[in-house]
Amino acid sequence: MKKIAAITLTVIIIIILLMGVNELPAFGKEDNPANNYVAHRYIENVVEDTGALNIVTGIILDYRAFDTFGEATVLFTGIIAALIVLKKA
Repeated sequence: MKKIAAITLTVIIIIILLMGVNELPAFGKEDNPANNYVAHRYIENVVEDTGALNIVTGIILDYRAFDTFGEATVLFTGIIAALIVLKKA
């Protein structure tokens, strides 16, 4: 019974994910959300807005600082959890 439930749940998740992928815009289209005005603004104004000479550094550390901090926190927490588990083994 558990095996049938697991297979059914897996199939349902696969169908949901495929439906989501089907809704993605075509790759390389000009009207993609990735090609909106924000990227152009970042490239054109990064030096004036942030003072960083490197575009990547300016975007990561100034425009997307909270997102980067969140990603670093998740990675750090994962590393600590792995070290705790490995130390107990």
